[in-house]
Amino acid sequence: MTKTAASPAQRIIDAAKARDVRSRWLLSAPALLIIFFAAIGPLFVVLIYSFMAKGDYGDVKPWTFSTDGWFNVLFERDMFDDTLGLAWANLSIFWRSIKLSLITTLVTVLLGFPTAYFISTRAEHRRDLWLFLITIPFWTNLLIRTFAIQEVVRNEGIINSALIRLGIITEPIQIMFTDTAILLGMVYVYLPLMVLPLYASMEKLDFRLVEAGYDLYATRLSVLRRIIIPLVKPGIVAGSILVFIPSLGAYVTPKLLGGGKNMMLGNLIELQFGQGRNWPLGSALSIALMAIVMVALLVYTRNAADGGQRHG
Repeated sequence: MTKTAASPAQRIIDAAKARDVRSRWLLSAPALLIIFFAAIGPLFVVLIYSFMAKGDYGDVKPWTFSTDGWFNVLFERDMFDDTLGLAWANLSIFWRSIKLSLITTLVTVLLGFPTAYFISTRAEHRRDLWLFLITIPFWTNLLIRTFAIQEVVRNEGIINSALIRLGIITEPIQIMFTDTAILLGMVYVYLPLMVLPLYASMEKLDFRLVEAGYDLYATRLSVLRRIIIPLVKPGIVAGSILVFIPSLGAYVTPKLLGGGKNMMLGNLIELQFGQGRNWPLGSALSIALMAIVMVALLVYTRNAADGGQRHG
């Protein structure tokens, strides 16, 4: 009797669950369609272009399969004897992009960590003021902020003028159109993206644990290394991802501060779609950049999961 009575009840429950699933999919359908056509669709077009032949005047040859775009990412043929070699120009830009992005991330961590710690240890009614000051750069356009950095690092800028007046140097130091100028610009632009996640983690930090460490005669370095950093690691990882990913694909800052000889991946991609008129190569570079970003996100997800298991 119990088994016979339970069967219709179970069918009713299963039918209700099925209706709930269908209703959820129907409610999510508009958002999923927007995501597909606005994000996944264009990326799919770029992926297809990367496997097509280069057009004579830009664009691509319709329905002409070719792997030259992917081949030219890493290799090139000599224009005189047709010998095969590595595309050192592309590889150097890849290396410069990854190197500057990693250094930018490291510098923003070193600057953002004490900044976020300072804000989180202020009185609650003063924290909003400090956060307000941190977000002021976002009020202006990225292009304007980059022009502001130009006024700091150019030969007649603030840095060189101050060093000359102090007698440290006799002639301006060439900072513009170097990797150093790009690094300074990206650190200035992306520093708030590091401070805010760090502050969000430090605000939740139980400072009684820090006091307990001092009570157990731990040094300040030990407290920092064994208590504070492990507890705020999710903020460090999140901030690093928020800084590394846009730095890797930066376009405006390297173009204005690096000049034509210090390009990064974003500039190389724009060059192929513009003056180079090599859309398959530009598409292949875009997909390669996205692959690097996906690897970074996977590393972030794994670190965040490990941190949650250890501290959650």
